[in-house]
Amino acid sequence: MLHELPVRAFRVALVGNPNCGKTALFNALTGSRQKVANYPGVTVERKEGSFVTPAGRHIMAIDLPGTYSLRARSPDEAVARDVILGKAKSVERPDLMVCVADATNLRLMLRLVLELSGVGIPMILALNMSDIAEHRGIRIDVAGLARELGIPVVNAVAVTHDGTSALLGAIDGMLDTIGPAQASHWSEQSADEVRDAHHAADSMVARFVSSSAGATDWTSRIDALLLHPAAGIAILLAVLFLVFQAVFSWASLPMDLISGSFDALAAAVRSVLPDGMLSSLIADGIITGVGSVLVFLPQIMILFFFIILLEDFGYMARAAFLMDRIVGGVGLHGRSFIPLLSSFACAIPGIMATRVIENRRQRLATIMVAPLMTCSARIPVYTLIIAAFVPQQKMAGFVDLQGLVMFSLYAAGIVSAFVVAFVFRRWVWRGKSEPFIMELPGYKRPMLRSVLMGVLQRAFIFLRRAGTIILSMMIVIWFLSTFPGAPEGASDPAINYSLAGMLGHALQPLLAPIGFNWQIAVALIPGFAAREVAVGALATVYAIGGDADSLGAVIAAQWPLATALSLLAWYVFAPQCVSTLGVVKRETNSWRWPVLMFAYMLALAYAASFIVYQLARYLGG
Repeated sequence: MLHELPVRAFRVALVGNPNCGKTALFNALTGSRQKVANYPGVTVERKEGSFVTPAGRHIMAIDLPGTYSLRARSPDEAVARDVILGKAKSVERPDLMVCVADATNLRLMLRLVLELSGVGIPMILALNMSDIAEHRGIRIDVAGLARELGIPVVNAVAVTHDGTSALLGAIDGMLDTIGPAQASHWSEQSADEVRDAHHAADSMVARFVSSSAGATDWTSRIDALLLHPAAGIAILLAVLFLVFQAVFSWASLPMDLISGSFDALAAAVRSVLPDGMLSSLIADGIITGVGSVLVFLPQIMILFFFIILLEDFGYMARAAFLMDRIVGGVGLHGRSFIPLLSSFACAIPGIMATRVIENRRQRLATIMVAPLMTCSARIPVYTLIIAAFVPQQKMAGFVDLQGLVMFSLYAAGIVSAFVVAFVFRRWVWRGKSEPFIMELPGYKRPMLRSVLMGVLQRAFIFLRRAGTIILSMMIVIWFLSTFPGAPEGASDPAINYSLAGMLGHALQPLLAPIGFNWQIAVALIPGFAAREVAVGALATVYAIGGDADSLGAVIAAQWPLATALSLLAWYVFAPQCVSTLGVVKRETNSWRWPVLMFAYMLALAYAASFIVYQLARYLGG
């Protein structure tokens, strides 16, 4: 029997400057048929996806990191260069490049296209966001530009249903004619060659791009407000404040539904199974432990929704530009703002994003303070304590008090990061800061499908953690909280005689000055694997200890306010999870920095908790 030969998939690389809409175009082409990983040997995100052209060709698309040049002044640009030149490990050289340009700002991309013309790979220039350019009165002579460059030039609109049809047709047309990619004879350009290529790009823009007289420049008008030194900062703070208000207000109903579902499931298991180890493992260990973490999924999805939405709109680049003076004042680079902002989601991509910072000292400083940003793993801890101790009421008729407390915790993380950065730059890494230069992208209408895909990807990552790290930790916590069990005739709760109970009581004297009980001591240990695991660990420990109420009700009844405030202070500075420390080691190629990070954050966490706890007790908390 003959076996059908597999259809060859052509490799098409999407190349472009940062903020040109390249990823939105990638999402429009590949839809859900994509995967995200890292390039071999480096922690640079690698996106690949597949699609089929109208002519039936199978395409493997790769979304290369944004770059301005093949000179590669950052690790991200080095990855893009190596893939294009065929030097990347385990990554085949592309058959075709789609050069994605922001149609409202062609000059920099034309400069890159001229540089790419010497690498021996056929190219197509896709003028993305051409609808926005047309709306602004910008006219591009597509045919003339194609003749000048000697490559196909097509319009593309990543946010509409048929906005990629011209590009798909051009890809089919190019694949009809191309052969194997030619050998690359690229070499880094001299200063004179670089100057000539900017000049050439400017000449093409002057000849083939025109603007209608009196065209409305909404970007300049909006920027005049959003980039204002005073009004811009006020708007940025207002945006962040509204985001955190939404995180609490919008998530209440789905959180209640998830919590009620897990409570009902645990009760059903207890009613079906006889009392014993199996019932306790499933109900108290797995369902209660994992459910107490999954209940915070709606808040995490809402936070990511706003972050991705603002990034697609073009506001994040403005926020980075706006914050340059502030972060520069504490010795960081203006580009540090994006990694710090990314760390609100997770410190790992935030630390990876520091590769765009060329100065090594400023990059290290950013890496060391990025974990102080409030990552999404802290949300379960913050929400648990806030919901238990902060009344659910409105201030001035519209400000949610719980959301205000959450916003204050995020602000505390930001302020502490700036203070630590100032200390590092003042006493550890002295030197002159480099200026921050960036080209602001035009505003664009976010693609709702792309935003939702990004949110669902983050939700899947969280669920995957729940199904692996959190689940395994809950089983371990259950085991430690159950065995070896109470001796015959013991009057104390059985959990006091368990391994977890003995460990917690052994650590409790060390943590007594900051108000932590032995249950918190037990929860802190698996929290080093993943911070949100601490909530599940508390739920399991209290459930096995005989507390049938929800975790929020239990801690509200048993913890003094001073302990709750102390734990919040601890998690503002809490030492990083093991995964983050591993990424720091990988990014810095040394164990010195992750060890220093763990030590200084542990010291800050203990000191902050001690001050908050003792002060709260003094004031009657």
